[in-house]
Amino acid sequence: MQDYANVINAIKADELIKFTQDIVRINSVFDPNKEGANESRVVAFISDFLIKEGFEVHVEEVVPGRPNIIAFLRGSQPGKTILFEGHTDVVTAGDPAKWKYDPFGAEIVGDRLYGRGACDTKGNVAAAIFAAKAVKDSGEAFKGNILLCIPCDEEGMMIGIKDFIKKGWAKNVDAAVICEPEENHICIFQKGAMRAVVRVYGKQSHGAMPLTGINPNWRLAKIICELEKLEQSEKERLGCHEYLKWPSITPTVIASPAEGEAQINVVPGEAYMTLDIRTVPGQDHQTLKQQILDIYDKLAKEDPDFKATLEIIEERPWTETPKDATITKCVYRAVKEVTKEEPVWQGVPGATDGTFLHLEGIPTIVIGAGDTYIPHHVDEYVEISQLIETTKIYVLTSMYFLNEDI
Repeated sequence: MQDYANVINAIKADELIKFTQDIVRINSVFDPNKEGANESRVVAFISDFLIKEGFEVHVEEVVPGRPNIIAFLRGSQPGKTILFEGHTDVVTAGDPAKWKYDPFGAEIVGDRLYGRGACDTKGNVAAAIFAAKAVKDSGEAFKGNILLCIPCDEEGMMIGIKDFIKKGWAKNVDAAVICEPEENHICIFQKGAMRAVVRVYGKQSHGAMPLTGINPNWRLAKIICELEKLEQSEKERLGCHEYLKWPSITPTVIASPAEGEAQINVVPGEAYMTLDIRTVPGQDHQTLKQQILDIYDKLAKEDPDFKATLEIIEERPWTETPKDATITKCVYRAVKEVTKEEPVWQGVPGATDGTFLHLEGIPTIVIGAGDTYIPHHVDEYVEISQLIETTKIYVLTSMYFLNEDI
């Protein structure tokens, strides 16, 4: 087995931290109602850096103002392609007054770098870039290609990774590392996801004379109670998954009336609800959808005025990459070498862009710096020492995999 100490030593930690600060300071929250509120500025910054460093860089607009970056570092000989993937969009900071640190200030306090996207996932994007840069700067020979995919819209409908796949960039990828905050645990599972819209139809009427209308809220309440029972029965059937824990069916947005202004003395004509459903091995999405429709049928038999629809607006199946897959063994060895500890196996509680890469038949591991539970929170941060550790893991993973040194 080859020693890649020269590549590790080529990591420029100070530049890595400054680069992370630079991109965290670029607000890339997407807001369709604000001009320029997208990923375009951070993409311009990152792509300019990669071009100056000598990478082969492609910038492709998915929709106006929302580009993907695709960048290659080519080896000296033909071989496999390893993909490192991390997104440029971040979620809203919410109320900045609730933050102790400026959400786009990238302040460093002790070992922590604070800011929206610090761990989810701009810090990990920086780690992937500086891992590839270290390989380049070291002059270490390697076969094949290191491919960086830095897409838009992971926090939304994942249009960036879908466009990457649609345009054929994933065709020759042999393995993928998804750069998300997982405390450098090796995530071999990802939960599946179904996003659904429920509409319950009634008849608007005066609140003083509810019998002249049909109140959709009573019917929506019954659906929620039945979904809670379904969730519980799935938990009892499947038990607690070793890495993903429990499946869930979560009502998130509820609006009644579905559109227009609510008024206390008006029975609404329609109610609206969204569901965030997270699935684990042993669950089939079509079966789960039918179980929800069976609830509708049951309620309709009990109530002739019951009328509801179910629309699945997004679907992402759960994924698994075996422990004996080549990429898994490479990541495992890299983590053990860098941390000098036994690696921790884990699963991703949410879906990532890696879900769609997995559907293309690409073995996928999720690993990166940052506390799993910090993303989307106030005062999001990444530990600088862990970010440097992640960069080293990415370096060794790429070398082990491409040079088949495992």
